[in-house]
Amino acid sequence: MDSQRRHPRTFSFEFFPPKTEEGRVRLGEARDRLARLGPQFFSVTYGAGGSTRDRTRETVLETQRVAGVECAPHLSCIGATRGSVRELLDDYREHGVRRLVALRGDMPSGMHEPGEFRYASDLVAFVRAETGRHFHIEVAAYPEFHPQARNAHADLAHFRTKVEAGADGAITQYFFNADAYFRFVESCEAMGLTLPIVPGIMPITNFSQLARFSDACGAEIPRWLRKRLEALGDDARAIADLGAEVVSQLCQRLLQGGAPGLHFYTMNRAEPTLAIWESLGLRSTG
Repeated sequence: MDSQRRHPRTFSFEFFPPKTEEGRVRLGEARDRLARLGPQFFSVTYGAGGSTRDRTRETVLETQRVAGVECAPHLSCIGATRGSVRELLDDYREHGVRRLVALRGDMPSGMHEPGEFRYASDLVAFVRAETGRHFHIEVAAYPEFHPQARNAHADLAHFRTKVEAGADGAITQYFFNADAYFRFVESCEAMGLTLPIVPGIMPITNFSQLARFSDACGAEIPRWLRKRLEALGDDARAIADLGAEVVSQLCQRLLQGGAPGLHFYTMNRAEPTLAIWESLGLRSTG
C-alpha cells in the first residue's frame, strides 16, 4: 500500500441523472448537503448505451455551476462513435469541465455491437489523442475482478492497459471485503502501477436493491452480512443502522490501511453517506 499512502487523500460523491422534476429536486438537495463537505469532485453516471447522454450533460453543468464543485461526467464506450465523443469533449471543454470517468459501460438489451470503442482503454487513448492533458481521467477498477473477466490475471492486464493508455486515477467497484482491495493494490504495485486507486463505497439502505446490484456487477456480499440483512426483513431503519455500522467499519479499515480516499455511490441521497462520514469523524475537506 506504499503507493497509495503517497497520494493526497480525496473524497468524492457520485450521482445519477434524474428522470423527473421530483428527482431533480431530490438530487439538488443531496448535492447541496454533500457539497458542504468540500469534496474533490462529484461524478455523474452515463446510462447504458448512452441513454442518459443529454441528462448527464445537463446534470454535470448544473452541478458544477450551482455547487461550485468540480464535476466529472462518465463517458461510455457502448454505442459511442469517435464523432459523438469528440463532440462531447469539445462541449465539456467549452464549459470548463476538467475531469472525466472513462468506462466501457453496460451493453443495453438488444444491442449486439459495442460501437467504435471496444474497451475503456480505447476510449482513454482517444481522449488523450484529442485533448492532450486537459482532462483528469478516472477509470474503473475491480478488486473482486470484473464478472466477465476470463481470470484474475486477464483482469489485471486490462487494468494495466487502461493505465498505460493515459488514466490518472481509478475508482473501484464497491466491495465489502477490505482484503480484496488491499490485495488488488498490491498486485498493481507488483506491475509497477502507482496511480491512486480510490475505493468505491456503497451505503446500505435497501437489501433487495443491493443484492440485485451486486449480482449484476459481481460485488460479493459476505454471507454473514447477507444473512443479517435478510433477517431484518422490511425494517428500513434497522437496515440503515446496520449498513452504516458495517460500511463505516469498512471505510475506517481502508483509510487506516492507506487508501487515498473514498468515492461514495450516493444513489442521489445524502443521509446514508453523511451517516458514514460522521461515524468516521471526518471533517470538511473544503
